[in-house]
Amino acid sequence: MVGATLVPLFARASAGTIRFGLTPVFLTSDLELLGRLQSYLRRATGFPVELVSRRTYQEITALLVSGQLDAAWICGYPFVAHRDALQLVAVPLWRGQPLYQSCLIVDRDRNARDFQDLKGDIHAFSDPDSNSGFLVTRALLAEHGLKPPSFFARTFFTYGHRNVIRAVASGLARSGSVDGYVLAVMREIEPELTSQVAILRRSEWLGFPPIAAPRHPADPQALAALTEAFSRMNGDEDGRAVLAMLRLDGFVPQETSLFDPIAAKAALVAGAG
Repeated sequence: MVGATLVPLFARASAGTIRFGLTPVFLTSDLELLGRLQSYLRRATGFPVELVSRRTYQEITALLVSGQLDAAWICGYPFVAHRDALQLVAVPLWRGQPLYQSCLIVDRDRNARDFQDLKGDIHAFSDPDSNSGFLVTRALLAEHGLKPPSFFARTFFTYGHRNVIRAVASGLARSGSVDGYVLAVMREIEPELTSQVAILRRSEWLGFPPIAAPRHPADPQALAALTEAFSRMNGDEDGRAVLAMLRLDGFVPQETSLFDPIAAKAALVAGAG
């Protein structure tokens, strides 16, 4: 049902369409969720809204940085890599905080206690531009003077956090690097799958994958409308329904310093070569 309390604060200024990008950070396989999100954003902004998804983070980031998207829900790693070209729109609140963790996962029956026990594994990463699905593990190895090619027997990218879980659960990989938020949501919606894996290690708390926009937006009014729509999503009936499906509490403004720890990991990895 369409909530009666929400009226767009920004009238549509032109026939332009807001193009909003999504990466595998987002649970993009849920068509009902995507439909509800698109419907909410259209009504809340007063603009036509097109949801744009791609297989890799790099593709969405390239569209965003080049101005072909008005905004996108990306990862903290590409955000810090392109901080000069991007502005922070909003950050989700999960369990009351704009934070999440990266998890190293293994088969549930495996006798492993420390990341060093993963030496010689076939290891599944999510995406080369993912913080939780690649950078955190790469930085952990760098802290110990190690690199994936010499530590693991083989690595591969699944291009989706769900696929990392599936790879470990099926035995295709012995271990994997995965987004802790996605793992927690999947424990609710796919318990039979997630019961096959165990968390070996959790990272420190890091900035949740943000919504970002070009530093110089093509349509500032459209971006302002989109920003407002996210900021008051939890005050609208349809918005709350979307948040419930995402298991999120809302979207809030944050300082870019929230992502400094991710930038430090990126610098560590770059310095390690």
